[in-house]
Amino acid sequence: MEDLKNITGEAPVQDVKPVKTKHVVREYAESIIIAVLLALVIRTFVVQAFKIPSGSMEDTLAIGDHILVNKFIYGTKIPFTDSRLVKLRDPRQGDVIVFEYPEDPSKDFIKRVVGTPGDTVEVINKKVYVNGKAYDNPHEVHKEQDIIPKEQNPRDFMGPVKVPANAYFVMGDNRDRSYDSRFWGFVSNEKIKGLAFIKYWSWDKDNFRVRFGSIGKLID
Repeated sequence: MEDLKNITGEAPVQDVKPVKTKHVVREYAESIIIAVLLALVIRTFVVQAFKIPSGSMEDTLAIGDHILVNKFIYGTKIPFTDSRLVKLRDPRQGDVIVFEYPEDPSKDFIKRVVGTPGDTVEVINKKVYVNGKAYDNPHEVHKEQDIIPKEQNPRDFMGPVKVPANAYFVMGDNRDRSYDSRFWGFVSNEKIKGLAFIKYWSWDKDNFRVRFGSIGKLID
């Protein structure tokens, strides 16, 4: 008797083995890992969330505001180095920036840029002057009526000081209650994390309520 293959010209039918599917735990694990990696990339190179813990930027930013910071506009900082990827622009006067506190890099501060490299900044009787001209910031507030002599501390009288290259002079909008460049000096460019640009959540813990009017508000 001839072989079946010789008679029909076809190979014998073989059992088809079912395709193995990924174990559900493995699928979830892979999805979680991918999500974490994407989140880390976004947080490192694109945008990062911060919470406002103090009142130094009132009334622009209140305690309990949650903000997003653009991390690529000034050039994304490469982790574990002082180098940056291609930047869109340098910080400008009036920008609200987040940076590593110079006296303790483990802490993040948020302030407004007042002086850029080469500028001369001076404070006379609470009034800020940049390159000899009054710096009028519409967001500036003063909540203390007293005037502190220069000999006591630099809050109301300071300088003049010249901002060095690759550095910035920053101040809080709540001028009388802000610990800023008047006290500890300049912020170097490599310490800047990014530009604060929007509030995405705001919680008033004192009154136990959401500040709905602040949600989605751009920071200027």
